[in-house]
Amino acid sequence: MDNMDVFAAMGISGFGKTVQKKTLDPARFDKNKRGEGSSAVQKPIAGPTSGLSSLPAKSASPANIDDHEPGPAPPPNKADNEGHEGEFQEPEYEPSEDEEGDLPEFPITHEISLKDHTKVVSALALDPSGARIVSGSYDYDCKLWDFGGMDMRCKPFKSWEPAGTYYIHDLKFSNDGSQFLCLSGTTQAKLFDRDGEEMATFVKGDPYIRDMKNTSGHVGELTSCAWHPKDPKLFITSSADSTIRIWDLDNKRKQKTVIVVRSKERGARTKVTACNYSPDGNLIGGACLDGALHMWQTKSNFVRPNMTIENAHVKGSETGSVVFSVDRRTVLTRGGDDTVKLWDLRAFKKPLAIHSGLNTLYPSTNAVFSPDDKYVITGAGSTTKGGQGRLVIMKKDGLEEVKSLAVDTTPVKVAWHSKINQIVTGLSNGQIVVLYSPETSLNGAKLLLSKGPPRKVTIEDVSDALAAPTILTPHALPMFRDLDPGRGTKRKREKERMDPKKSRRPELPVTGPGRGGRVGASATQHVVQNLVRDTTRDVDPREALLRYADDKDPQWTKAWTANQPAPVFAATEEEGAEKE
Repeated sequence: MDNMDVFAAMGISGFGKTVQKKTLDPARFDKNKRGEGSSAVQKPIAGPTSGLSSLPAKSASPANIDDHEPGPAPPPNKADNEGHEGEFQEPEYEPSEDEEGDLPEFPITHEISLKDHTKVVSALALDPSGARIVSGSYDYDCKLWDFGGMDMRCKPFKSWEPAGTYYIHDLKFSNDGSQFLCLSGTTQAKLFDRDGEEMATFVKGDPYIRDMKNTSGHVGELTSCAWHPKDPKLFITSSADSTIRIWDLDNKRKQKTVIVVRSKERGARTKVTACNYSPDGNLIGGACLDGALHMWQTKSNFVRPNMTIENAHVKGSETGSVVFSVDRRTVLTRGGDDTVKLWDLRAFKKPLAIHSGLNTLYPSTNAVFSPDDKYVITGAGSTTKGGQGRLVIMKKDGLEEVKSLAVDTTPVKVAWHSKINQIVTGLSNGQIVVLYSPETSLNGAKLLLSKGPPRKVTIEDVSDALAAPTILTPHALPMFRDLDPGRGTKRKREKERMDPKKSRRPELPVTGPGRGGRVGASATQHVVQNLVRDTTRDVDPREALLRYADDKDPQWTKAWTANQPAPVFAATEEEGAEKE
């Protein structure tokens, strides 16, 4: 007999308080389900296979059993019978009867929209875990979104202007997700931590120096950046000054290496619109405004590129992205000439495949590989004014279109995260659309629907607020003034105390070399300062003054020197002589 049956026979229901298991509505994803814009043949799932392990296993129905199979029918599942006898527990998610067929090919069945930008989303990046999104726009703002901390309102937890009134051109998270790079229309790259706090600003170059190898930084607007796949302290940036510069996080005053791109155009200069590292870090790829595509070996001296294609794309069009495949042989470029091209590094003269007809309305439009490296996804603008844009999914082999997904406006930036298996795209109207599938995606946008809508204010909350006594002190000091009567401010003050700006925390001492006009202090300097102590407090002030007195001329004023040069004092006699 089972232990629970023994307890039930003895009249014992159990030990402790029974907590009812929280059940989630299986239909909670239906309100975010997309309408099918076009049909496609179901193929193997694109994305990580680890996402399927968290789903409940489907029991084989009798209709799926082959009638011609010899032998008796399999016995019924014992777990199902026990579930009917005991208490029924609803699983976390069970697909409906219409979804019991093959799993969806791509994570595009459902979507959520993140609406906070007011202009085109020109930069987009996800951290390696897929928990946070950082976005940049033509409204000069950077915004940080956290799936675990957002509710159904889908608002960012931080928004700021990293470069004033300059467009945001590119954003890239580091490989460990602890920091990210921000490139704007300025000449200086900025480094932020994952919470949006500025960590460093890299130096700009001298615009009056003609030779770009002799400048300490960029002298033209930045366009693209990429982290080294193996060295966490190295990254590259490209600019309109016809250079790609390799930077080290330990040295913010000068780049490590300069790659000067020579153009065959007049002036021998061209704008480098995109750059990237290969997965092994042995190659650096760069696309230029003159239509050329260059490749450099990282172990070379960077005097000239190791591989070059002069007319990779149409001259004068800005190539939005250069992406290396994980097979280390193929390269994908998204050109401003409405094409996507696939190149083979072993035969670098002609493209392997070309897909044209993809309208490009913004220079930062990119294309990326799927996590399983079998598909390519990119955005295409609308052909008519006010028309809908498209997300186009193509096969890697041949760039044949497999799926075309209609969106509200022109998609600009696209990212397909490998861990959560979700597609994030930034649109020209400022929205960020997250596409996912309840069956093949993990966390990410699914976390928002598991929380439910925010709790509405009830009449009890209003009555409690009105019942609380309010003391009005209009002439109190600002720090003691109650600006929000009816609501306690203790929690608000505790939150403001953690903010260094609102709490007016003094600046922390500078460690290491000085910066920002402040002199830095090191450990050696601290020891030297303690060795030579200031002994002013131990000196007698009277002795210090008498040290400057001259015994030969004890006259303190000039009047005595003229009237009575020789002092006249009464003779001192001893007491013993007077008594005699």
